[in-house]
Amino acid sequence: MLTRRKILSLATPVILAQAATATTGVVDTAIMGRFGDKSDLAAVAIAAVAFSFIYWGFGFLRMSTTGLTAQANGGGDIAESRAILLRALLMGAGIGAVLFLVSPLLKLGIFAAFHGTETVETLAGGYFDARIWGAPAYLMGLAVTGWMLGTGKTGQMLAFQIVMNGINAGLDTWFVARLDWGPAGIGAGTAIAEWVALVFGLILVAPAFRGHARLLDRARLTALFAANRDIMIRTLALLFCFAWFVRSGTMISTAITAGNEVLLQFITVAAFVLDGFAFVAEKEAGEAYGARDGKRLARAMRLTTEFALLSGAAISLAYWLGGGWIIEIFIRDPEARAAALAYLPWCAAVPLLGIAAWQLDGLFLGTTQGRALRNAGTLSAILYIGADLMLRPQMGNAGVWTAFLLMYLFRAAALGLYVPGLFRGLSRPPRPAS
Repeated sequence: MLTRRKILSLATPVILAQAATATTGVVDTAIMGRFGDKSDLAAVAIAAVAFSFIYWGFGFLRMSTTGLTAQANGGGDIAESRAILLRALLMGAGIGAVLFLVSPLLKLGIFAAFHGTETVETLAGGYFDARIWGAPAYLMGLAVTGWMLGTGKTGQMLAFQIVMNGINAGLDTWFVARLDWGPAGIGAGTAIAEWVALVFGLILVAPAFRGHARLLDRARLTALFAANRDIMIRTLALLFCFAWFVRSGTMISTAITAGNEVLLQFITVAAFVLDGFAFVAEKEAGEAYGARDGKRLARAMRLTTEFALLSGAAISLAYWLGGGWIIEIFIRDPEARAAALAYLPWCAAVPLLGIAAWQLDGLFLGTTQGRALRNAGTLSAILYIGADLMLRPQMGNAGVWTAFLLMYLFRAAALGLYVPGLFRGLSRPPRPAS
């Protein structure tokens, strides 16, 4: 039976790994805050969102790998678990190569959506050109971490993230603080770190390459592509929300863009930490779904959500009390610092308000309910954009943040509509994906 102790044993390495992942953006922002100006910060904000839009759009490589692997393990099909990893690695390598080849067109299309100054867009372009070299490594790394999580190897997942983010932090500091490469140095450091981490990750999962695996099983491939398609649409919808959030800041001023980017890193840290419990829910839900055990599924969601609520409340309180001190230390530009301090209370509310959305994501990803994720993600994005268009003209950046908070509530409500049907479906024979 799943216990709180087991949840903590699984979640602790995941939380630490997620915190390490979050330091990528935090380190980038902190270094630019100390050694650059508001244009450098705004450039990193725009370019980072561009890569989030590109890379997280293919986040299904991690999400579907975790869910399908957990379901295979829950059903006792170890050979299929091995095949899932190999399929995801091949898919990640192929997609990454295509992204690199079409990167000039991607850059033009994405940057055209932002209204940054010429200086900001030039600096952002340097970051983009350097970081795109890591595309295949990053996407294959998603497959590796997804499989580690789906098999419960959370300690290996932590080691993978520590290697990547430790190298990233060291190279970013060297390239920017010592070599004065600016945003381009941030992109280069991250790309190199992604390749080193991939090699390390492949060494860790090498035992999975032994034995027979049916890579071209038609039914399994159909299930994989169906799950990936819907999860990709859902992820793109949510990423569009974050891109819209950054764009809304650029419509006000460069200082607001920079300040919002700093606060977005606070949210990134909180989300990555709290996703630790959502990821455990994802793994446990996948295994319970594969075993067709509704009681086990309900218990997994209840216990992981208890921990998530307590942690979310603690993080919100910590941001409320200590966030200003962090901002004062790391942000040198006075206008960007003032903007971040002014809207810190909105940022501090996200870790608590976002719990339901993150936990429900874990439930539906682990059970690979792609249609529910797709529909809920699309609906919440539409509602969020409508709220921003209504509130921003009257309230300025306060309206931008209010709409952003509502987006988390929209996500939770939309996914909640599908929960009863998910549990009813456990009484029927399993389908490969939905």
